[in-house]
Amino acid sequence: MRLTRLCDDGSLGFASIFRRNGETPLSQRDWKHITQLRRSSPEESRVQVRYARGVGLRASVVLFAGLALLPAEIALGAAQQPGTRPSETDLDLVEVLLGRGKLDEAIGLLENLRRKNPPPTGIEAKLGKAYYKKRSFPPAIAHLKVALRENPADRETAQLLGLSYYAVGQLDQAIPLLERIQSRLPATEFDGWYLLGVCYLRTQQPDKARTAFSHMFSVPPDSAAGHLLFAQMMVRQRLEEKAIPELEKAVSLDPRLPMVHFLLGEIYLYKTNPQRALDEFKKELDINPTVWLVYWRLGDAYARLEKYDEAEQALKQSIWLNETFTGSYVLLGQIELKKNDWDLAAGFLERALKLDPQNYLAHYSLARAYQQLGRNDEANRHFELSRSLRGNKKTEEEQLFQQIPR
Repeated sequence: MRLTRLCDDGSLGFASIFRRNGETPLSQRDWKHITQLRRSSPEESRVQVRYARGVGLRASVVLFAGLALLPAEIALGAAQQPGTRPSETDLDLVEVLLGRGKLDEAIGLLENLRRKNPPPTGIEAKLGKAYYKKRSFPPAIAHLKVALRENPADRETAQLLGLSYYAVGQLDQAIPLLERIQSRLPATEFDGWYLLGVCYLRTQQPDKARTAFSHMFSVPPDSAAGHLLFAQMMVRQRLEEKAIPELEKAVSLDPRLPMVHFLLGEIYLYKTNPQRALDEFKKELDINPTVWLVYWRLGDAYARLEKYDEAEQALKQSIWLNETFTGSYVLLGQIELKKNDWDLAAGFLERALKLDPQNYLAHYSLARAYQQLGRNDEANRHFELSRSLRGNKKTEEEQLFQQIPR
């Protein structure tokens, strides 16, 4: 078994978890045969299932044993009376339904099987997995807790239970389960380290969080790079204020470490302090003057300070280093709008839309330029496109935000 990705149904953006060795979906022919068996009487189904799955072996045994097989068949049929365990047909059908995303049908069938006396072995784990795939985390937790008590060695159940706790925000409950699983995984499996790092960070355990994130990138946790990476993860978690001391520590350990000053500049720009951002971006360029991204953000800082000539120079430098990036053209277009140069603004924004036709901000800014140029029909078309694209983008971002662990 191994951790393959964090979510095989797309929920949470991460984690699914474990795949059993040798598990394969049923073929279409198997599915049709199962469907036929389910329409037969219970006794016919049992005989047909045994025949369909053992015909090769049955033929060989008959050749050598003859009628000696009959008593064994009768004994086997007597042992498989209704109510003692679910038929293989039902369990196969559950796996097919889960594989096809028909989660409610699978859950209904599993609940029926669970009401048998005694309930079949492993049914709680299957129910927990089905509810997890449905993103119904409270019932998933209830079933997975029972399953883990029944089989403490089941790593898939432990992982799903940890992820379910994570999804509902019960991080203290998630941590021991994620630690238990991560300790048994190969060093190349990074997803678990990310989740653990987030849990530690959210439960005020910064040293453990920095260690977990450092494992993801194979750097010492107390190194300058370790503090830089930790700060980047903090920014991802919207903990910008707490990231600043980590970045300052990184600079003290390695004053020439690339991207530390850039990230500080980004934080200050986000905090609407463009002057401090400008100072940090300049320090970054002193270390490495070849990063187009820094020139773009430098141009943004100058623009916010209304130093438009300096902003234009920085943005053109960004384009010379990367002429395929849309952001620099959009920002240049907006600067020209402020300078009332409608033709030049339209040129930059048209170029941006050739690179990224779905950029709603470029459509909006170009509409303003066309409006000033008297091209009203084109302006109205781009205003409408901007509204449509922005609405779609907002919906997509909301859905993505719900899926990604933060």
